[in-house]
Amino acid sequence: MAQNQWSIRKAALSDAEGLKNCMLRAYSIYRHRLHGRRLPPMDADYREEIASFPTWVAEIDDEIVGGITLVAERGYLTLANIAVSPEHQNIGLGKGLLAFAEAEAKRRGFSQMRLATHRLLSENVAFYQHLGWTECGRDADRIYMQKAIPVSDHTSQQDGDTSIDKSAS
Repeated sequence: MAQNQWSIRKAALSDAEGLKNCMLRAYSIYRHRLHGRRLPPMDADYREEIASFPTWVAEIDDEIVGGITLVAERGYLTLANIAVSPEHQNIGLGKGLLAFAEAEAKRRGFSQMRLATHRLLSENVAFYQHLGWTECGRDADRIYMQKAIPVSDHTSQQDGDTSIDKSAS
């Protein structure tokens, strides 16, 4: 049962199994549309991902129900993975995770974010566009999107243990 209180915190190595389970649930809902094909996040090594890249988890009642992974590129920050478990969608958590990622990009001094999503996941494209992302390219399977991030003079590109508590609207 979805609750209205969620929090986002930096992922620990001990979160790998919970994050993997959350991602599998989130991406599995698309398998029929992809003719059984597995998307890369379904086979990721989340222990390695947490160790290698800035990763955060979203929790409700101590259960991991979402997550994001960011990858710093030359000149922009990539949203490498974002997902919310199906049973906790439509409570503002996906929007909250994106806002958190954008705030993290700004905090690190990046003026642009990018992501890729599968071309058959049209509702994801519409969701990103609704939040200000624009298409910047495509290939056979993916749609590439970007978003300009306003950067203040008080930002830095440091790793911090950023956390946030939110109430879904």
